[in-house]
Amino acid sequence: MTTSKLTAAGLALALSTAGAFADVESSDPIKLTTHDWTGQIITTTLMGEVLKKAGYNVEYVQADYIAQFAGLKTGDLHVAMEIWETTGKEAMDEAIGTGNVVSAGPTGMKAIEEWWYPAYMEERCPGLPDWEALNDCASEFATAETAPMGRYLGGPVTWGGFDEERIEALEMDFEVVHAGTDAALFAELEAAYQRQDPIVLWIYSPHWAPSKYDGKFVEFPPYSEECYADPSVGLNPDAAYDCGKPRGEIFKVAWSGVADKWPGASEAINDFHITSDEMGAMVGAVDLDGKTVDAVVAEWMANNESTWQGWIN
Repeated sequence: MTTSKLTAAGLALALSTAGAFADVESSDPIKLTTHDWTGQIITTTLMGEVLKKAGYNVEYVQADYIAQFAGLKTGDLHVAMEIWETTGKEAMDEAIGTGNVVSAGPTGMKAIEEWWYPAYMEERCPGLPDWEALNDCASEFATAETAPMGRYLGGPVTWGGFDEERIEALEMDFEVVHAGTDAALFAELEAAYQRQDPIVLWIYSPHWAPSKYDGKFVEFPPYSEECYADPSVGLNPDAAYDCGKPRGEIFKVAWSGVADKWPGASEAINDFHITSDEMGAMVGAVDLDGKTVDAVVAEWMANNESTWQGWIN
């Protein structure tokens, strides 16, 4: 016959864990998804650390931006803190339509994702920022990889965005080359800017890049839902996506079971709100100043305690 014993250290850990989760509805981990760009990791870490302050058990799970909806529908994943209306609207609407995913409201940040060029390119490509000017000087943006077509440097392929569809629909003399990572995208921008090399690429806001670099977003035909859904709408009667990208909110979404299992956490997630300027500053602190995400989040929380305390109280 054997006797099991709880060591002093084990007892302390058990008591500590019990205390941490005593005031929450479930000690099961709330799984927050993280993606491959700095701002989203900051947003998610900030929400996660606030939930930890309230006593919840939090787990960060690396997930693909669009493919994550499969896990959110089944409840294998619980919360996604940044769904950009600019690129994730269709996937978000479809998931919410199933009833298994719910909107947790806007984050407060306003989304822009669009083709962007440095201001020095206006001398080499007269007519910018009008999109039609790009075709007239596509050769200026050509590389050995794409010649005679111009090169558009897109974000990682997992970001979506319909850039290939837009190029085909608008019959642009450009080819999309996807950056492998968020970091690689902005490293190439930095290198091109320093050398004054031709470049047109995916830039998004909130981010530090539109403030650091002098440049403009390309002006495409105005976005409409019909332009994306109905080929007969827009300049090309035979193709959809012949317009600019949408602009709008950045939303939070959650598995529909979160409100039942962790109602307090669900309210905090709904109450989360941060501005584009605040996020741009934090992304810059990480990407430009070399601070860690954890350090930047901790600093924001120290300076804004009354704000995040309001989310959990």
